[in-house]
Amino acid sequence: VAGQSSFGIKTDGTLWAWGRNTSGYGRLGLNNKTSYSSPTQIPGTTWDKINTYNFCAGAIKTDGTLWMFGFNNSGQLGQNNTTTYSSPKQVPGTTWSKMSSLGGGVLAIKTNGTLWAWGSNARGRLGLNQADTVRYSSPVQVGSDTTWSKVLSQNQSVIAVKTDNTMWTWGKNDGDWEGMLGHNNTTEYSSPKQVG
Repeated sequence: VAGQSSFGIKTDGTLWAWGRNTSGYGRLGLNNKTSYSSPTQIPGTTWDKINTYNFCAGAIKTDGTLWMFGFNNSGQLGQNNTTTYSSPKQVPGTTWSKMSSLGGGVLAIKTNGTLWAWGSNARGRLGLNQADTVRYSSPVQVGSDTTWSKVLSQNQSVIAVKTDNTMWTWGKNDGDWEGMLGHNNTTEYSSPKQVG
């Protein structure tokens, strides 16, 4: 569920969307701006995972390709531009394993354990140790580690886990998210910092 829209994947690998689609962003991925009150199929039959946030979504197929659609004001669709797309567009690469959207930014893990980020770096949420004003419209690797296994974002705060079960956090750590990063402070971090 993303705001006023919903998505689901059936056991046959088909991807379905429904809900509000009139915002002008084509966030349902159906190549239009029509709202649907019942599930409508997005083209393709090998969808495996989907992650959504407000006006954009990303889905990974069983072949490891990553596809994104919707609002793209910060380059969060990974297309090397800021063009909004109302149907799925492939992000370069064929070994994507997991992804999590931060609204204006995205974090994703490849099958080789590397972590990648793109979109807006507001509050340092891309983990690249760079200024808030930085934006990337195509994937950029976060560090050089090859042991990332899980990543989860909540607005502008990020939690990630490595294969050794260590937890790492970065991004927003104040206001409504005060202390969310688990470091017994309210300091904002722009690169991964281990918890504990």
